[in-house]
Formats: sequence, C-alpha cells, structure tokens
Amino acid sequence: MADADTGSHPSNVPVPMPLCDVVGLAAEEDAGAGAVWRLTEPGRQLDANLVHVPAGRHIETHVEPDVDVLLLVVRGTGTLGTAQEPQPLREGGLMWLPHGSSRSVTAGEDGMSYLTVHRRRPGMRIRGHAGDSSTGAAPR
Repeated sequence: MADADTGSHPSNVPVPMPLCDVVGLAAEEDAGAGAVWRLTEPGRQLDANLVHVPAGRHIETHVEPDVDVLLLVVRGTGTLGTAQEPQPLREGGLMWLPHGSSRSVTAGEDGMSYLTVHRRRPGMRIRGHAGDSSTGAAPR
C-alpha cells in the first residue's frame, strides 16, 4: 500500500524483483560445472539454483528425502535417470521430482543447464540427545 503523503512504499513491504537472466547465464561459454546461480535473498521461502552439467558429464544417482523439486531445462538436452525408465530432458521441459524419488542427470553432447526450484530446507539447530549431555547439530 502506498504512503498517502509521499507515494512511496514502506521499506519493510516485500516487492517483486528481477533476479537474473537464466537463459543468458546458461549460454555463457565458461559456465563451468555445478551451480552457476543461487537464490540468496533473505526471508525467502524457496531455494532455486541454475545448474550447468558439461557435455557427457552427469550427476550421480541420489534421493531428496524432504522436498519436491521442479526442474526446468533452459539449455541443451540430457537424460533424467529414474527408478523406472530414463526420461529425456530438453529445452523448455519441466519435470517434477517428488521427494523420496531416486534421480540422476546426464547431459547430452552439448551439455545442459537447468533451473531447480523447491521449498527452502529448514536450517540446522543445536539440541541435546536423550541420555547424553553433549549437543550436536540436528535438522529442524
């Protein structure tokens, strides 16, 4: 809501903002492997990453136990390995990776860049273990 006297917005009101050009970042020749961009804005409820996998390389099979993930291919092609049959990945393809599912990613001959978006994982907190006076990090 605008301030009636000045027309400005209070500084504590969240507003939409541009973050980056994922297509432009994915097209960079020296993109390297791994996350080339991450959502880092404070107070967010989501996490997002732009990931580049060079030609012929892959991300090993893994399971995300806690959060569903959306994967949007923004450049190139590849294959999503699943517990059943492999799924082709191509530019513009949007995949849902439900929590608990097994997946791997293999880039095609020109490499591949994709955006992942998921609910932000809870942080770590220190707590004591039952019957133990020591503390250790445990997920919330």
